[in-house]
Amino acid sequence: MDEYVASARSHWGPRFTANGVPAADFDRVMGGLESWDDWCATWSAAARVHEDLGNEAMKQGRLRSAGAHLSTAAVVYHFAKFVYVRDLDQMRAAHQAAVRCLNDALPHLDPPGERIEMPFEGSTIYGILRKPAGRSPHPAVILVPGLDSTKEELRATEELFLERGLATFSVDGPGQGEAEYDLPIRADWEVPGRAFVDALVARDDIDADRIGVWGVSLGGYYAPRFASGDERIKACVSLCGPYTFGENWETLPALTRQTFTVRSRSTSEDDARARALTLTMDGRTSALRCPTLVIAGKKDRLIPWQQAERLHREVGGSDFLLLEDGNHGCANVLAAHRYRTADWMADRLKGQR
Repeated sequence: MDEYVASARSHWGPRFTANGVPAADFDRVMGGLESWDDWCATWSAAARVHEDLGNEAMKQGRLRSAGAHLSTAAVVYHFAKFVYVRDLDQMRAAHQAAVRCLNDALPHLDPPGERIEMPFEGSTIYGILRKPAGRSPHPAVILVPGLDSTKEELRATEELFLERGLATFSVDGPGQGEAEYDLPIRADWEVPGRAFVDALVARDDIDADRIGVWGVSLGGYYAPRFASGDERIKACVSLCGPYTFGENWETLPALTRQTFTVRSRSTSEDDARARALTLTMDGRTSALRCPTLVIAGKKDRLIPWQQAERLHREVGGSDFLLLEDGNHGCANVLAAHRYRTADWMADRLKGQR
């Protein structure tokens, strides 16, 4: 077994299963994988099983089951591609399959989802809007993924907000998901963030005065950076985000550095580190005035928890949740933060408890 597969087996199980990969799939696939070269193809084969079940259910008119199978296929395809930058053609094929499966699932989810495309700087950025039951206009939460996550990974997080009466808008910004092929990673996330808010406030089913943002991992930087530059954001959650991404570049896993290098369009790892250093909240925290919740795990091996503590310390009135056993993303201690986060956001946006 090579070092990448060994690391994946040791560290990624909680994240995969928390976000929709069946535990049996994780055990079966990881039990047989030996080489990182086989990662994308092996996980794509596992996803195809769920896609086939979904297509069969669709043909038989079992639409709720079709939605469940296809949304599972989408997240499994997502994990086939998420940091597989060794073979970009394989990665893109798996990603296209993830997008296809989620698009097919959207009308049959409960509640259903709506795909939204937004023109942005000569290209397009994308989002999935889902709305809770009840009378509109709804308060809404923009869900921002990180370096290696995309909107296809966020179904489980959406459900928690939807259950509390908040609409969810899961997005792919520059360097993420469908936008990663045309738009590189950028530091000034208040710019693409503004496009996402503009898309929501233009609708009559979303309450323009009750919009929040939630971000995980590198999205935990994007979310507060976004909120610091757009006063229409009324609440912000940063989950395991960096204060300055490049600050601990040398200690980041090799796959993380490689993925950032590709998605930032850097010419070398030194160039990537210089770009990573521009992703910083330095000089921005005084402009972050909305209620803010900062969450970190003390066992985070990617982003030291002290970076989150610094964000909390500089943002007046912010709340801080430090989880002693939390890993990166705190997927291994879900019960300690997921429900609390959803309640916190619902309180601030006056959703349904």
